[in-house]
Amino acid sequence: MPQPPPEDDPAGFLPQGGNYQDLLSYQKSEIIYDFTYRFCERFLKKGDRTIDQMVQSARSGKQNIAEGCKASITSAEMELKLINVARASLEELLLDYQDYLRVRDHALWEKDSKESLYVRKLGRKQDESYETYRPFMDTRPPEVLANIAICLIHQANYLLDQQRRQLEKDFVKKGGIREQMTKARLDYRKKQQSQPPKPPNRPKD
Repeated sequence: MPQPPPEDDPAGFLPQGGNYQDLLSYQKSEIIYDFTYRFCERFLKKGDRTIDQMVQSARSGKQNIAEGCKASITSAEMELKLINVARASLEELLLDYQDYLRVRDHALWEKDSKESLYVRKLGRKQDESYETYRPFMDTRPPEVLANIAICLIHQANYLLDQQRRQLEKDFVKKGGIREQMTKARLDYRKKQQSQPPKPPNRPKD
């Protein structure tokens, strides 16, 4: 898997041809979904409505990134809309994990704590996947896992924010598909008009 670029370089966030699996934001959101599914299965009581809410929020983040990437082929507006939906879904999931810690009187890791920095370091691995975090799911208490999930969501949200800014910049520069189609037609007509007329065919003797 590709490594995230430096924070001041948003290049590489958008794949060509709608291949959402190459998106760093999608890769991260898939990890969050797998992590959240297992967290809820292990640490929340069956019948708790929060389970459905958290799993659906995680799924919505992942699915809308994929759908937005596919929509990019025909509609920049739809892609932006779906990326915003994904971002909102992950923000909702973030609040659920924060609520889990708060109501149980567990500590929320500081942004630059050694624990948070360690998780961030894991998030920069080229082969990052859910397997990167499985050992923690199998051995750590829920308050540690909730904090790991929060770190992962912050990373995904950062990637989505970068992706959204790049999409907005591209839209302002190039327009949506309708504008691009209009430009292509006008360019074609201009090219046709600029070509010298063909000489008439001479009659045969």
